[in-house]
Amino acid sequence: MTNQQDDKLILGSSDRVELVATIIMALAAIFTAWAAFQSAKWSGEQATSFSRAGATRTESTRFDTRAGQQTGVDVAIFISWLDALNTDAREGLIEIGTGEVYQPTDGTLSGFLFERVREEFRPAFDAWLVLFAEDSEAAPATPFAMDEYVLANTLEAQRLEVEADQFATEAGVANETSDQYVLTVVAFALVLFFGGVSSKLNSRRNGNLALGVATFLFVGATLVIFSLPKILPF
Repeated sequence: MTNQQDDKLILGSSDRVELVATIIMALAAIFTAWAAFQSAKWSGEQATSFSRAGATRTESTRFDTRAGQQTGVDVAIFISWLDALNTDAREGLIEIGTGEVYQPTDGTLSGFLFERVREEFRPAFDAWLVLFAEDSEAAPATPFAMDEYVLANTLEAQRLEVEADQFATEAGVANETSDQYVLTVVAFALVLFFGGVSSKLNSRRNGNLALGVATFLFVGATLVIFSLPKILPF
């Protein structure tokens, strides 16, 4: 009679182990599919963010190049204006060094060039002329060192560069998230393995040990998977 009771206890314990293992394995299979889905989604998000970063950097370079061309035009007209200013002064058409702010004179080459300064260059040029007239030693060598010299294309290039950096950061986060989901897939695969062998081992102690390992891995992987950001399928 005692042997029969012991057999029933052993069978009951084995049934419980198998039931718990089955539940854990079923949930692990579901979470594995979810983790694989999330990993694929975040990999796509990574690719998209990297693509946006590259495209934005290209656009930033285009604006930066245009700004460089505009600066070249401004430098060229400034140098031409200085040459024309000296020529007009030597010919007696204008007077320089009087301490007054420069004003263009009709019929002179310097006046002609001054009137054709680009609008973006004008604030810096005018501010430099005022500062130069007030104290020529305190004034920068050229208007391009003035705070007023700001190009819209330069600002846009800088904005796009910052935006590109943000996209690159988002791509890095997406890549890390995808890798973490892959690790949970590996963990759930181990859960399926240990859960599967737990009910097949002859020793009850070994079966409980395998189930304990499966449970530990399942709980850890589940906590990780719920802590990670998610992309909903709809």
